[in-house]
Amino acid sequence: MRKTWRSGRNGGFTLIEMVIVFALIGILVGLGLPQYKYSLVKAREAVLRENLFQIRKQIDLYYQDKGKYPASLQALVQDGYLRSLPVDPVTKSPTTWEEVRETLPPDEYVMPETLGVVDVKSGSDQKSPIDGTVYNTW
Repeated sequence: MRKTWRSGRNGGFTLIEMVIVFALIGILVGLGLPQYKYSLVKAREAVLRENLFQIRKQIDLYYQDKGKYPASLQALVQDGYLRSLPVDPVTKSPTTWEEVRETLPPDEYVMPETLGVVDVKSGSDQKSPIDGTVYNTW
């Protein structure tokens, strides 16, 4: 009778084989998880930069078309420059954008509500874990 390498066993894996496999899986997960979290942050920041770029572009187009800045970000939606306000990926809300209004020389007085929106920033005061800048300064 010919002997095989498993002749005395019923099949299956030994405890030491299972421990080695689970240890290798644990090591691989341990190495991959920080990279996964880092890629999520980078993706969120890329979406934030793109949203800011698009909103700022539409503010500029509004100014070119109408000769004045929009009264609010919602005016961009109402006048068809944006379908809807994008979601701020950091705060996860479309209503937290900070509007930066135009400023006039100190000798001119105008009601604050008549000043238009010239820029937009994220409503989050969190810092980027990648470069340490605060999101609402972008």
